[in-house]
Amino acid sequence: MSDLIVIGGGAAGWSGALAAAQRGLEVTLLEKLPDSGGSSALSGGCLAFAGTDLQIAQGIADSPDILFDDLREVGKDVNDESLVRAYCDAQLATYAWLNDAGVRFSPVLETASGQSLPRVHTVDPADMVRQLRMAAEATGLVAYRPNTSATALVRDGSGCVTGVALAHGDIIDARSGVLIASGGFARNAELLERYAPHLAEAVFVAGAGSQGDGLLMARKLGADVRDMEFIKGTFGKHPTDETNDHSLQAVYKGAIAVNQDGRRFVDESISYKLLGDAVMAQPWHTAYQIMDQGIFDTGDNRVRILDFGRRLEEGLFYVADSLAELAAQIEVDPETLEATVSRYNASVDDGHDAEFGRKHLVHHFGALRKIETAPFYAYPSTAVVFGTYCGLRIDRDARVLNMDGKVIPGLYAAGEVTGGFHGAAYMTGSALGKAVVFGRLAVLGIAAR
Repeated sequence: MSDLIVIGGGAAGWSGALAAAQRGLEVTLLEKLPDSGGSSALSGGCLAFAGTDLQIAQGIADSPDILFDDLREVGKDVNDESLVRAYCDAQLATYAWLNDAGVRFSPVLETASGQSLPRVHTVDPADMVRQLRMAAEATGLVAYRPNTSATALVRDGSGCVTGVALAHGDIIDARSGVLIASGGFARNAELLERYAPHLAEAVFVAGAGSQGDGLLMARKLGADVRDMEFIKGTFGKHPTDETNDHSLQAVYKGAIAVNQDGRRFVDESISYKLLGDAVMAQPWHTAYQIMDQGIFDTGDNRVRILDFGRRLEEGLFYVADSLAELAAQIEVDPETLEATVSRYNASVDDGHDAEFGRKHLVHHFGALRKIETAPFYAYPSTAVVFGTYCGLRIDRDARVLNMDGKVIPGLYAAGEVTGGFHGAAYMTGSALGKAVVFGRLAVLGIAAR
């Protein structure tokens, strides 16, 4: 018997395992696949932190309170305020804790979806999970069991979760509880049809283990869920490229998005989840991110979602010396595209976007740029579902709540399997961020009790 059973070996699971072992708790971590990492390892490697040493060194005056306001605003205030506050209160200590565990952050800071300041802290996501695992196993208190599936949660006579049943029939027990960190359900067709039928035509990129098994196990114990109606795709995925799993966010550097009719259809500065909704309503569920050489030059090959150069080398951009030539390549009426760009440039000069009200590059950050210097670029873009970002209702200590809002004793959850944190949209870096923050918070609560 161990003190804690962790189900799932992504960022949330290994964060929980490491935090527990550092407090002297014995941990059994179950991973149903041969290798751990999950969707965390496939992610863009972005974490949203505020007030870090990297920001201070670059003169960026960010704070937990500004982060809180941004998260609430981008979530349309339907996200759980207590979870957002818990994240903001714990994120800076978690950032330091990750550094101590050997996780290395790029010195580059960028501004992306839902952020009013540069706070995208970038890591190699697969390496981050490896570092957490190495640190956890180095304690000698973590038993890692790959190829081991949990099929049910076990409770005692008082209703407290005390262990899990495994696929081959064995039951393993835990003295302090079970932490579900098994990810979302982007690979479960039945759950997607039930909760996200509007995304049937979207592209899906998620870990093979994203089957929703942790969610389903907890639901059998009466666990409540949050945000199931807010599953969205991320704008910016090339619809036919199978080389890059990540989206490209040229719109946050100044590009505009036009549909197959050659017209803009949205304020490009909003959350890329809302942009995902907008593009799914366009003809062929596809748009083009249109930019000029000046905007292209602001790309950064150290940030995956802004690595324009790599996509150009891979032949994923259309490039032309005039907008008319570019329009011909993407089979859009040239006069319409030229008129669209002309109106947009005039709005930049006027300081007023009469069509869609765009004021900034992204959220409340950055001055708009005109599209005027050849060559011109077009990047085909649709919506991609990286994760489901909804699920089990938890409190600020990551304890799972039932339909009456009461704690299910002994049951904790962290990462993509949980709901309530994001709300109606999404801030870049908040998914990987909440995985490590709430994986750690779950254990801090266990240790305190």
